[in-house]
Amino acid sequence: MSASSSSSSLAKMETSRQSPVPVEHRVGLNSQNVSKKTAKANVVEDEVDQILKTKEAKVERKRDPKYCRHAGNSKCVHCSPLDTWDERVLEEFKIKHISFHSYLRKLTSGIDKGKFATLEDIRCSIKPGCTSHPPWPKGICSKCQPSAVVLQRQPYRHVDNVIFENAHVADRFLTYWRVTGHQRLGILYGKYEVFKDVPLGIKAVVSAIYEPPQKDSEHILELESEEARQAEQELVDEIAGGLGLRVVGWIFTDLSPEDVQKGTVKHFRNAKGHFLSAHECIMAAHFQNKYPNPCSLSSSGTFGSKIVTVCCTGDKNNQIHMEGYQVSNQCMSMVRDDILIPTKDLPELAYIRESSEKKYVPDVFYKVKDEYGNEVTKIARPLPVEYLLVDVPCSHPRDAEYTFTPPEGNRGFPVENRLLDGHLQDFHALGRYLAQFTPTDALKAFSDFHFLLYIAQMDTLPLRRFMAPLLEAIRTRNNQQALEWYKSEHWQTVCEIIHAATSPTATADKGNVSPGAALRQGENTSSTNPAWNCSQCTFINPPHLTACEMCGNARRP
Repeated sequence: MSASSSSSSLAKMETSRQSPVPVEHRVGLNSQNVSKKTAKANVVEDEVDQILKTKEAKVERKRDPKYCRHAGNSKCVHCSPLDTWDERVLEEFKIKHISFHSYLRKLTSGIDKGKFATLEDIRCSIKPGCTSHPPWPKGICSKCQPSAVVLQRQPYRHVDNVIFENAHVADRFLTYWRVTGHQRLGILYGKYEVFKDVPLGIKAVVSAIYEPPQKDSEHILELESEEARQAEQELVDEIAGGLGLRVVGWIFTDLSPEDVQKGTVKHFRNAKGHFLSAHECIMAAHFQNKYPNPCSLSSSGTFGSKIVTVCCTGDKNNQIHMEGYQVSNQCMSMVRDDILIPTKDLPELAYIRESSEKKYVPDVFYKVKDEYGNEVTKIARPLPVEYLLVDVPCSHPRDAEYTFTPPEGNRGFPVENRLLDGHLQDFHALGRYLAQFTPTDALKAFSDFHFLLYIAQMDTLPLRRFMAPLLEAIRTRNNQQALEWYKSEHWQTVCEIIHAATSPTATADKGNVSPGAALRQGENTSSTNPAWNCSQCTFINPPHLTACEMCGNARRP
C-alpha cells in the first residue's frame, strides 16, 4: 500500500481526541494519585504476560573450555548466566530489539527492585481542566503545556515474531489479488504465545484473516467508516472469542506484477525508498491505539500495544513475501493526539502539524548525523518515518498447525465481503460447501472461520445465539459435540431451507448434487476425483469442471 494506496482509508478514520474536563469532574492531585494506584492494582494482564512474569530473566551459558578452570559445579565470569538484556545476548541471538519483558526486567533490576519504576506515554496535547488561565489560544501555562518531544528509536518491541499457522491462511487472503489484481486489507485473528527463540519473547500466532467491508483497486484501499463496520466487527470478535482467538494485527497487500508468466512481482519497498509509508504508519498507530496492551507498571493501566502490521509485497528476488512491523509508543501518542500527518508526495516522510488557534502542538525533534559525523537535532517538519518503526519478523512454522479445516480435497467457504462471482456468500454457496461433507465430517465442515461468520448472521435464520456449543466443540476438537449440534433443531431447519431453496433443474444443469444434501442426508455426494487448483489463479475448482470457474483457464493434467 503506497502513499496513494492508503490515503483514502486514512481520511475515513479519526483518532480519538481528548475533550476538556467539566468543572464538576476536576480532581485534585491526591485524588489523581489514588486513581492511578487503583488503576495499576486492577490491571488484568494478558495470559502470556503472566506466564513470562514467572520466567527467570537469565540466559544460561555453557562452560568455556578455554577460560573456565573451576569444578563442574561452579560458575565464573566466563560461564555464569547473563541477563536477557545483556549486549552479549543480543549479539548471540542476533536481536535488534530486546523483548518487552526483558525491558521491564531491566527497569526493575536495580537495588530498589523497581519500586519507583513506572511507564508513561508522552502527552502531545494540552492537559485539560487547567483553571489558572483562559483556555487555548488565550492562555497556557507550564502545568498544562506538553513538553517538547525528542524522538528516539525504540529499543524494545511488544511482539518478537509473527507466525502464520500454515501457508493456507495467507494464500487464501492472497487469492483475491491473484484473481482481481486489486489490493486487499484484512484483520489478523489468533493468539499470543511465548516465543522461545528470543529470551522472554512473545509471538503472535495467526489462525485466520477477516476481511472487513472495503473498496479496493489496483492502487487504492478504502475501508468503510468505523460506524458502518462496527456491528460486523463486534460479531467477528464474538465468534473469534468463542474459539479462543483475538485480534493480533492487520495485513495488507502492496503487489504489482512484473512478469505474469513467471509469477514474479515488483520489488519497490527497500532502504532506498520506504518500508512503510507515513499513511501506513498512522494506520498502524490507529490499530495499536484501538487495542492497547495491559501493563501493571503503567499509571494508566496500559502501555503500548501487541498489534502487528504485516505487509505483503515483493522481495529482492521478486517473490511475494511478508514483512512485519510495529510503530513506536511515541508514534502511537502523536497519532492519538492528532499531530502526525502524512506528506503529499513522499511516502517515507511524515509531518508534525503547526500550532493553530484551535490546537496547540508541541515541538517534535529528531537527531541525525550530518556529513561530518556530528549529531544534529532537527525539527520534525518533515520527519523520516524510520524513526517510528520497529521490525517484527514474519514466518511459518516447520510443522503446520490447523485451528480450522485443512483445505486438501475440499473447497473452502467463500470469504466475506468479496463482491465477485464465485466468491459471494449466499445460500447456494452454503449448499455447495456442505455438499462436500457427510454427517460424520460435521466437525470438519463446521471448522471454517468464514463459514461460521456467515451462519451467525444469515438473513433467513441467523444462528448467532445458538453457536456457543459449536464454537466450544471446534475449539476443543470434540467431534461428538459437533455432531450433537448438527442434529439440533436450528441446524436441521437451516438444512431444510437450503434443500427447499435449491432448484433441482439448476443443480442438474451444473452437474452437482442438491446443495446441503450430503450433510443433510448422510450421502457422500462429492466426486471420487479430488478438487483441483487452477495453475493461473490458484482457485480451488470442483472435480467435474474442465476450466477454472474463476478465470476460465483450462485445466492442466
